[in-house]
Formats: sequence, structure tokens, C-alpha cells
Amino acid sequence: MTGLYRLIRLGLLTICLLPAPVLAASVLQHPTIEHHQLTLELRPDSHQLVATDRVTVAGGVPGQELAFSLAPTLLLERVEDLTHCQDPCEVVPSVPFARDRSSSQAESQRILLKQPPSTRAGGSVRLKFVYHGVIDDPPRDPRHLRFVTPSETAGHIGPEGVYLSSESQWYPDLDDSLATYDVRITLPEGWAAVTQGTAQVDSSRWIVSTKSEALTVVANRFVVKTRAWKAQSGQAVQLATYLFPDDAALAEEYLDASARYLDAYIPLLGAYPFSQFAVVENFFSSGLGMPSFTLLGSGVIKRHYTQPYALGHEIVHSWIGNGVFNRVSQGNWVEGLTTYLSNYYYHELTGDEAQAREQRRLMLLGYSMYVRPGEGYPLRSFAQKSDEKDNAIGYQKSAMVFHALRQEVGDAAFWRALKRIPERYLGTVADWSDLERTFQEEAGRDLRWFFAQWVERAGVPELALSGLRLQSASGASGHANLVEATVHIAQGDDPYRAPVELEFVLSGGRTQRVRVQVSAAQQDVVVPLAEPPAAVRLDPNYHLFRRVARSEMAPMLNLYVTDAPRTVVLAQPSSGPPGPIGDILQRIAAQEAAKADAVRTTVLQPGAGKQPLPPGSLLLLGDPRENPLAAEAWRSCGDHVRFLDSGFSVAGKTYEGAGMALLVSCRRSDQPGSVVTLLYGVTPQALGRMGRLLFFYGWQSYVVFQEGAVVARGDWEDRMSTEVRIETR
Repeated sequence: MTGLYRLIRLGLLTICLLPAPVLAASVLQHPTIEHHQLTLELRPDSHQLVATDRVTVAGGVPGQELAFSLAPTLLLERVEDLTHCQDPCEVVPSVPFARDRSSSQAESQRILLKQPPSTRAGGSVRLKFVYHGVIDDPPRDPRHLRFVTPSETAGHIGPEGVYLSSESQWYPDLDDSLATYDVRITLPEGWAAVTQGTAQVDSSRWIVSTKSEALTVVANRFVVKTRAWKAQSGQAVQLATYLFPDDAALAEEYLDASARYLDAYIPLLGAYPFSQFAVVENFFSSGLGMPSFTLLGSGVIKRHYTQPYALGHEIVHSWIGNGVFNRVSQGNWVEGLTTYLSNYYYHELTGDEAQAREQRRLMLLGYSMYVRPGEGYPLRSFAQKSDEKDNAIGYQKSAMVFHALRQEVGDAAFWRALKRIPERYLGTVADWSDLERTFQEEAGRDLRWFFAQWVERAGVPELALSGLRLQSASGASGHANLVEATVHIAQGDDPYRAPVELEFVLSGGRTQRVRVQVSAAQQDVVVPLAEPPAAVRLDPNYHLFRRVARSEMAPMLNLYVTDAPRTVVLAQPSSGPPGPIGDILQRIAAQEAAKADAVRTTVLQPGAGKQPLPPGSLLLLGDPRENPLAAEAWRSCGDHVRFLDSGFSVAGKTYEGAGMALLVSCRRSDQPGSVVTLLYGVTPQALGRMGRLLFFYGWQSYVVFQEGAVVARGDWEDRMSTEVRIETR
């Protein structure tokens, strides 16, 4: 995800009322900063920065009030007018500076100045800000069950590292500014800084010549490695890694992966927008994309974060999100398009169709799992991810909307339009309406209906197949050598317009796929076939983004996570020193502390007496044979799993040894939308390593672990592609 969020600048609403003739004459433009010339000294041991910022402001009119933001913990010493004065010429603020705030969690201090008259062509003025202070908000690890968010901080300067982002408000800024930067950074000996743009000589000065919505600076005791690299297109790009000494040996792996992704995406998106791309290690948990670098936590770096959904995703952000910007108030389209190109399309591009299909399937599952019917919101309303529902809408649905758009306009027009977006909007802002206009131009036809349906409407299609009927039909020569198959497709009272793939099952296991258009609530589709089919399946390759019923999903841990009610059943008492199962219970308790009692997870200890199975999904922790209630619940798994003296068998294969563990889910026969999930280890130690990462493994029916590493995984039945067999009369 991109780390440059222009979220909410509290207390910075500026309303400028000028006489009508002045407005008409000047065609008043909102004043913005065009350029920052920063000199910055960082003192990690005392959490301090000392800075001057010479800003160039354009737009507005003389006398107009400028509302600059600055972190509340920074002391503004003075502001000088550099437009009219060669000697120091201090500007008097409209109101006293807010110098009495000491908490980094307070709202921004406002610096209100009257705009001086300009003596320059183009109407720009220059101001010099001199300030110093403390930025000390130590990163806090969020207590999320699924570990989907980075550590939380508004900015930090300390002995463990420096992180200054737009949220830190470490330099004076005006809302909605897109600026270039010239930054000189002084650090203690042995430290190195990295920011956006191009490093000059010893990396103490950085030039950011491409306009950006914010500047992020990080610093630490890095081992720096660079590689002069040339893309297949001929473009020269400096690749670099800034890693901690313990991880410096991983530099070549990250440099190679960076080159691989840049070579993949430059042909699709045009020239890489910057002169450098760097992989930078962070002292707290993060996975952030900035213009010209990505900032990854140490734990991520150590896990070889080079996959398409990981490093590939951050590199695509170089064009989408950090090259072309979006205003979240107008809808965040950049995460969906980035997800489509990296998490999904890279597999298609490299010929891995099986993995591409799996990504489409997971996107449908993610939405259907976390966005319950009636609880969605329009894609245009997505701003940023704060929970799994936001992720399902803003990332997964959005990605599949771009897939639908590609199917609608065709590959040639889609890829032309995609390349046109950076060409047209690099260094500026684009919103959904700009994308709509660009794709319409390349497709040569009106696409208003498409964006109204997929971007401005909440929800997704819900389709159902029924009534496969056959009748003879005449062939082209007049002979009855064809069969017409009629299938009924139902949507609902507010149908979508979309292409749907149908797969007809023929003799000998052969299949024939056809694509049909649906647009009505109730629709009969007639398809000519060369022979009678035995059955028909709906959308077998998951090209249409649609809702999947919980009862149609393969049983998995995530069905437990998203069910209500949920119950944890302990096979053994939880007394004694906390082990892996105790740790899991503690995380569940922390996750659910803020929830209402009615939706919290219930924990059943063994020995509670005979009682019926509770409703909803069940999570069994430990050997189910040791608890009568767990044993009764375990019957839902039938013959899927067998327990042995020193192991177990699953999916017809035996696994033995003290280090073996199993996560397995089975459908509750009495409640098809709920599951029974078991976490079992041959020994308690077998659960130690994987227990803390349990909720990463939520998408398969079974996952087998050996010493904490995954050695097998798979699904039981998967009913997502509804099959309808021929009607018999």
C-alpha cells in the first residue's frame, strides 16, 4: 500500500472571501506550495530536528490568508519574507503561533500568514520558516488478529531509527500542494538517510524533481548497496538497498527482484517515473510504498518479501499512487489498479494461469466473506483500508472491476488507456472521472453505464443457474446435427449488465465454454452445442466478480473468523503456563475486547458438563478426542482426517513425528454456512512457531505443518462454480 496519505488536516479549513471583481480578475487559484528547499539536522538521541524550509508559494492573491500546518511539538522560531527582503524580514502571523502543545497526538498547529505581494513572473512568493522541536511518537504494534496493518506512529526520531512521513507534519505545508523538493540532511556519524528522488554525491542532499504530494525521510545505520541498471527498454535506473547489517546479505535478492518487476511493468505503464528505486529496511513493522523507494519492516525483509503481491505491488505504486496521485475525498482507485497489476496480472503476464485463476478466486472469496449482503458501499466511497471489509472493497472488488473493464473494452484499448494514465497525469491528480474519460477515449465509445454500475453502486452481482434443458436444432446445412441448450440465469430485482462464462460438461470429461451477456433479472440463455451436455457450470474460472454464498465456499478457517456466533472449544483446561494455545486465546481476547457482548467469541472450557453443540462456527484447540463436546463437533469431519499414535493422515497421506501440526476445517452438516475448525499438534511444541501466525492460513480446508513450515495444503469440496445437471422429464 502507498504510505502517502493526505487524510484529515484538522483545523485547517481556510475560507477566503474577496470582492467579486477581484475574484473575476484573478481567476483565483487555491494557493499551494510549488517547491521546498529544506535544510534538516536530525538528532536521534534527543528525538529532535532543527530545520529551515524555504518555500515557494503560487496561486492566491496578496493579502489572502495562508494556513500552513506544522506538527504541534515543533517550535516555529520565525517566518521571513524572501520575496521582498534581502536581509531577514520577519512576517507577522495573523494569530499567535500555537507553541503550547506538547502531545504528538494533538491536532496540527496552524500558522496563519497574509500572503505578501509577488514581484516575480507567475505570481509566486518565497517564505523562509525556521523551526525546531521533538518528533517522538514511538511505533505501537496494533493488536489485530489478522496482522494486516503496520505499526502505528505519527513520526519518530530516536536511537532505533528515524521515520518522518506526511503524518508527522515535520515541515510546513499547505493543503493540496504538489511540490518538488531540495533536501539537505545532517546526521550523526555512521547514519545514512534516504528519501525520494535522486541522491547527490554522499546522500546528504536529495533532489526531488517530480512533483509529489508529500516527502518522507527515513534514516538509520544502513548498509547501502547500489546497482547501475538498465531496463530492457533502455532506461537507466539506479537500484539500491538500505538494509541493517544483519540483513545486508539479502541485498542481491532484492536488487534482482526489483529489476525483474521494473522490466515487467515499464512496457505496460511507460518509463519508470524516477531515477532510483530503493528497498529500505524499517525499524518497525511496515510495508509502504513511497515515490522511488519502499519501506519494509525488518520482519518482512527477513521473510524474503519479493513476491508479486509484496515487492511487485510496491513497485507498481511508483506509477500508480506515487507518480499519479488521487484525492481520497474523490475515491481511492490507485489501490485497486495496483492490486490488479501486481497481485493478479503478474501471474497472467508470466504464464502462470493456475495462480492467476487462484487470485481471482481469492478475490471473490474475500469480498463474499467480509462484505455481508447489504453491508457494502460504493467503490467511489473507498478512501483507505482500516479493516477487512475495506480491503475487500477497495482492493479486491476494485481490482476485479478493472478486470471487468478489460473484458468490456478489449485488451488493446485497455492497455493503451492504462499507459495513457501516467502519460497524462504524472505528477498530478486523477480521479475516477479522469479514468472514465481516458478509457472512453481509447475504447471509442460511451462507458458511463459501466462506471455507474461498478464504481458508483454498492454491492456485486448475485447469479443463480437453473433449468438446463435441451432440444434439437438444425445445423448450417439443414441437418439436425446440433443441440440447443437453454439455461435459466436469475440475478435479482436490480440486475447487472455483465458477461458470464458458462462451461458445458460433455462426454468423456470434455468441456465447452461460451460467454453470454446477462442484463435481466430473469433470463433464458440459448447456446448451440455439437452434442448434448450432461451439466453446465457457472463462471468456472472466476472472471466475473460476484457474491458467493457461504454454503458454496470450501470450508476454511476464515469462515469461522467471519461467522456469528463463534465458539472456541478447548480440549484441555487452559490452566498452567501459557503455551501456544494460550497465546492464541490471548490474541483472540485482545481482538474482541472492543466488540459488543452479542458478537464476541465464547470460550468453552472442558468439564463444563453435557451440553448441546452451540450454533455457528467452532474452533477446536487441541486433541478433540480428549473432550466429549469437541469429539461430538469433530464428527463433522467424517473420514477427512484420521489420528494415529504419533501423527495423523489427511487427504490420503500420512504425516508422523513430534513436529507435525494440522489446521483443518470441515462443514457443519446441520449449518452449511458454518464450519468446525481444528488446530492440532502431535506435541505442544509443534504448535509453537505456527500458532502466532495461525490466522494467515485461513483460505484452505487443510494446512499441514512440520516444525512450523507448511508442507501440504488443499481444499475439500468447492461449490463456487454452481453446477446444474440436465433436467429429465
